[in-house]
Amino acid sequence: MRVLHTADWHIGQLFHEYDRSYEHQQFLDWLVQTIKVYDVEVLLISGDVFDLANPSAAAIKMFYSFLNQAVRVQPELQMVITAGNHDSASRLEAPKPLLESSNIHIVGVVEKDAEGNIDYRKLTIPLKDKEGRVAAWCLAVPFLRMGDYPAVSDCDNPYAEGVERFYKEAYQQALEVKEDGQALIAMGHLHAQKAEVSDMDKQERLIMGGVECISAGAFAEEIRYVALGHIHKAQCIGGKEHIRYCGSPIPMSFSEIHYKHQVMLFDLAAEGISKLQAVEVPLSVALQRVPSVHSALPEVLMALQQLPDAASGSGEPPYLEVRVRIEGPEPGLRHKIETALSGKHVRLARIDARTPAEERGIAESKVISADKLHDLQPLDVFRKVYQQKYNNEAPQEMIQLFNQVSQAASQAD
Repeated sequence: MRVLHTADWHIGQLFHEYDRSYEHQQFLDWLVQTIKVYDVEVLLISGDVFDLANPSAAAIKMFYSFLNQAVRVQPELQMVITAGNHDSASRLEAPKPLLESSNIHIVGVVEKDAEGNIDYRKLTIPLKDKEGRVAAWCLAVPFLRMGDYPAVSDCDNPYAEGVERFYKEAYQQALEVKEDGQALIAMGHLHAQKAEVSDMDKQERLIMGGVECISAGAFAEEIRYVALGHIHKAQCIGGKEHIRYCGSPIPMSFSEIHYKHQVMLFDLAAEGISKLQAVEVPLSVALQRVPSVHSALPEVLMALQQLPDAASGSGEPPYLEVRVRIEGPEPGLRHKIETALSGKHVRLARIDARTPAEERGIAESKVISADKLHDLQPLDVFRKVYQQKYNNEAPQEMIQLFNQVSQAASQAD
């Protein structure tokens, strides 16, 4: 049975305020053709289909158009789709009764019985071979929110240990329906221990609180493949080739400028997986950094002026990150950069301005006591912040302007 694993589409996402509909549509069109070319029988989408819990009508239309096209080119295709932390579990599941007749299974909500017991049967999806026989079972586990997983008393990390128990109980339930000769795979949208994260993933960790790491040991050895989502960089977990993140199909930050996005493809049998390979996703809009290292503003402006003009450029204009080194406040920075880029075949997405102190890594936040903070005058705070940021004394002209603003604020009070 040929299986394709993908995740973290984030349809509807903006990249530094730029609409990404073109990129998502290019990926989905490519995925439809990939399913056909490789004769894929099972498509696993491990969460974060959408970027927002309340996606736009255009994003929803794009997703369901893809489902329709995929089934048209591969009528026997089976799809298992789980909700991620960006998805609305109930919204994603809404068309479930209609889609199941097309072998499309969506799992967003963890259902419980009247006694509050988790109904693991609803998460255990049969996968059939071309002869219509059940060849495998999929534990379709969505992103688990508080209350979705079993409560574990007297533990250090209720979330991590609760999620691990969830997978163990789901596995035991699957063994009750699994027969000899049938394989078992699992899905998850979670943060595994020791996963290598991107800049975008670090932002997610701050939101999650940093307590959500799940051990590779949560997945029973008999599970032939674990299709993970949530971390945007493709990798295997715990040194195990069969426990994998496939990564996001399009770039999520400029840190991925040299990274090859991919989906995972493999053949599944009762005894294990074979022909595991990464299939590279074509990049439809490039990322570009100018210059390659942070440089003084005159050098940066000169480099920007050397970029191709819009008239001579081909394809979609790349997203541009401008890297500039500043010695002090530069209030006209964006205007100067935009002027230099006028008529160029790029889209200015981000200006990464750094001071010499930040480049050397010495600009660190310092915590001071409430008593010391009370003793500081506003001008003292201003001087310290300026010194920390620019590694230099604040110029007298700025001190005078600060005093004027401070006095005006005091009089207003």
